[in-house]
Amino acid sequence: MESMTDTESQSGRYDAWVWNGPGDPDRLQRVEKQVEPVAAGDIIVANTMAAFNPVDWKIIRHGHPAWKSGHVPGVDGVGRIVAVGAGVTLPVGLRVAYHQGLGKDGSFAQRTVLKARSVLPVPDGLSDEQAASVPCPGLTAWQAIGKVPPLPDRDVLVTGAGGSVSLILAQLAVRRGWRVWVTAGPAHHDHLLGLGISGAFDYRDDTWCTKLAAALGPRRLFAAFDTTSGSYARTLADLIGYNGHLVCIQDRIETAPLPAFTTAVSLHEVALNAIHEYGTVTDWRDLRSAGTELLEAVRIGALDLQPATVTSFEDLPRDLSSFMQGKLKGKILVNIPGDQS
Repeated sequence: MESMTDTESQSGRYDAWVWNGPGDPDRLQRVEKQVEPVAAGDIIVANTMAAFNPVDWKIIRHGHPAWKSGHVPGVDGVGRIVAVGAGVTLPVGLRVAYHQGLGKDGSFAQRTVLKARSVLPVPDGLSDEQAASVPCPGLTAWQAIGKVPPLPDRDVLVTGAGGSVSLILAQLAVRRGWRVWVTAGPAHHDHLLGLGISGAFDYRDDTWCTKLAAALGPRRLFAAFDTTSGSYARTLADLIGYNGHLVCIQDRIETAPLPAFTTAVSLHEVALNAIHEYGTVTDWRDLRSAGTELLEAVRIGALDLQPATVTSFEDLPRDLSSFMQGKLKGKILVNIPGDQS
């Protein structure tokens, strides 16, 4: 299958789901958009797969300062490059995965314009479904674990390990040689323990903290990684030992959760999408390197992902609403139709 030339890719129209104001995802409208000329440093990707992430429905519901009527949501996608702007060395036809900046039109469309520096080449042998499942959760997990020094012989906690970010994060923590403890629903425990997790606790059990403390014995946590909320993350501070780390992934902690000059816990926030506005050349180089390693780890079977369900482009608003309501579980992907030639 041959890729479009630059001229062909910029002369056509494409289907997209667009946002016209804050509200539930089922208010998205399907429209036909015109392919714009590609600017220097940019590429156009013909999407084959998009992925749902919680940030998608949250911003759709509440809006974003950069969004205007007609904005295309969706931060994660996979496709092939069909046009490149001046100064871009990536070849037309290359299959790439990406995490798009929230302020730009995203992946819920047949075409997406991206900064060339932001895409990750997809290795042969990795499916579009696998590749689309990696960018947002994988790079978030990579950023989160990067907040904490890789000191040996430490205990760490990852909450919500049945979710896509925490599942990857827990595995990265095991790779560091840490003793990794997680919270998750009981249905996930056997799988998690099979990945080298030291212990799994049911987050709905009011005594799980006591059970974790008993399992630790005289030790304390070196780090806790939370994917729930800033208020929930605060409740974990007492479990963390001297000079430990509390990493808040879903939110941020605005004030210190413990008195000054006690255990001196360091607080960390994670903001993957902010790299699109604040990232330097070095930051992007590091992110691409990490993304490449994550994709390769999935390809060789060294990194497990959430089970994926592929849905249709036609049903995207309805399915994203179901995902928001918790009716669709696991990693939800969207097959994007269209002539990719």
